[in-house]
Parts: sequence; C-alpha cells; structure tokens
Amino acid sequence: MMTSPPFPPPASGRGDVRGALADAARHLDAISDTPRLDAELLMAHALDMSRDAMLLGGLDRPAPAKFAALLDRRLAHEPVAYIVGDRDFWTVTLEIGPGVLIPRPDSETLIEAAVEHFGDRAPARILDLGTGPGTLLLAALDQWPGAQGLGIEASAEALAYAVRNAARIAPGRATMLRGDWAAGIEGPFDLILANPPYVEADAALPRDVIGHEPASALFAGFDGLDDYRRIVPDLPRLLAPGGAAILEIGHRQREAVTALLSARRLQVACRSDLGGRARALIATS
Repeated sequence: MMTSPPFPPPASGRGDVRGALADAARHLDAISDTPRLDAELLMAHALDMSRDAMLLGGLDRPAPAKFAALLDRRLAHEPVAYIVGDRDFWTVTLEIGPGVLIPRPDSETLIEAAVEHFGDRAPARILDLGTGPGTLLLAALDQWPGAQGLGIEASAEALAYAVRNAARIAPGRATMLRGDWAAGIEGPFDLILANPPYVEADAALPRDVIGHEPASALFAGFDGLDDYRRIVPDLPRLLAPGGAAILEIGHRQREAVTALLSARRLQVACRSDLGGRARALIATS
C-alpha cells in the first residue's frame, strides 16, 4: 500500500538558486528555527562557494541538482553542520562530523570572558578540557598567536577532528591528547577552558540534537553536575597565578557550580550569553 512521504518534497533542483532557496525555506519551516539560514548554508555547500559569495552574486545561477539530496537530509533532522562538514566559531572554521559536539555560538561567551580577563596581557599556556574538535582551544590560540595549548578529549572520534583542525589552524602550537579530564595533566596554565557535558539525564532535547550528537558530550548524571565534580578539584593545582579557569554552564547551574568552585577557595564571577542567560563561570585563585 502506498504511503505519503514523512516530509514535504524537497526542492527539485530546477530553476535558479533564488527560487530553490525560497522553496527550501518553506519546507524547512516545519522542522527548523532558522529555515532560511539552513537553506542558504546547504545551497552554498552545494555550489562549493561561501554563503556571502552566493548571496552577493550567485542567486541567479541554476540551482545544482545535488541540493535536493542535502535538503532531504536536513528534513530528516540531520544537523546542518554535519551535512556541510564544518562550523564557524569565533574567528576559526572547524571541521566537524558525526561523533562530535557541534560548537554553539553561546560557547563564544567563554572566549569573550577570557579576552576581558587578560585585557592587554596574553596567556602563554592554555588548557582545554573536553576539547571536542578543538573548539575552545583553537579559538583561543587564534586570539593569542603567541600562546601554546593542550587539548584533552576522551572520544577518539572527536580527537581525530581536533588533530586535523589543529594542524590547519594552529600548526605547531596545539597538542591534542586523549585523556580523562585533568588526570595526569601537569600545570600551571594561564587559561583553563572547559565545556563539559551538563545536561540532566532525563532532560528533553530537540530531535536534531538527541538523534545525532553524542550522548557522552551532552549528559552528566541526574543533575548535570557529574563532570564538574571531577574537573573542579584539579583546577587549583593547574591554575597559574593571575590566570583564570572558565567553565561553560547550563543556565540553571550557576549556584551549584559556583558552590563547587568556592569550596576549592576559588573566586567566581559570571558572564551571561547574548540571550542574557548565565553561561560562563570565571574562577580565579
């Protein structure tokens, strides 16, 4: 018996880019908060050109036939970043794919907090605990070209991306190692960055996230604090005088993680993201 397709039919690939984008955005409106942006990123990838170049001079081109297959993948809730294979973060572009946590704009709050903390100084040694594809470490190294960095990652899949990204973005300046948070790491470091898993075990997440991104990079016990409890005790011994440890938190975790840091005699400040939510805790000795 014939059944109807689970999603609206994708753009046909015929006609020009302008028309295909409008058609795709209409389809994506049912499953995405950013349907037009998603369509533009997929189309730019299909055209093998930047989104800016496409918008400035490519809208009247014929739409490439392969755009339809990319749109089908997005309509099945696959994240755009996995489909196109990269994601911009701060001033760098990171290669990413399945098995890797997708960098979020909110995480740039940690780099902003670090820039504010150091002012006209620059950190010499940077540690990124749970670096994923190198997100925070490589952004920081791009910010401070004289710095050296160490990224620690438990996932072999994510570490492979981190190694490739480091070779391209900060050759000779970033060491990426497989490890278990700060176990076996010796300091001191001027800047310590960490975006650990912090989602509660029973939290409901969007289909794009729960169906594709690695659970090990998202969930951290019943209260979302398991990994902070492992990371925080090592911070005092790893942190150089005048340095800062900056941790990403869920927007309801400020008090709980602050208490963990304060128990280790660290001074704590908070920086909010662009949405006004508590996002980064800055710990100093």
